[in-house]
Amino acid sequence: MLSRQFTLKGKEAFEKVRSQGRLFQFNSFGLSVLERGDDESPRFAFIVSSKVSKEAVQRNRIKRALSEAVRFEMTRLKKGFDAIFLAKQVGTRKPTDELMREVREALTGAGLAK
Repeated sequence: MLSRQFTLKGKEAFEKVRSQGRLFQFNSFGLSVLERGDDESPRFAFIVSSKVSKEAVQRNRIKRALSEAVRFEMTRLKKGFDAIFLAKQVGTRKPTDELMREVREALTGAGLAK
């Protein structure tokens, strides 16, 4: 589980990332990233809509897997950005270790890892 200091909160922050951020598309999720330009810790949010899965258990599993993958990569990440993971339906059929590998590749591909 990610610490509170790494969690993106507030409607304004979400809207700013979604409207002004760069969107990267991957197989299991989209990644919207906005550089803040400060030297504070990165902040993350995870969105899994009911269109992805009608079952809350599945949606929560995906959120936990994405959050855990980001937590493992935290030491490699740069500072000063906000990111939102937007889960896709394909992610419901993938095992957790595969989602974690894809998150690692996504963070590197988006230029967020050192």
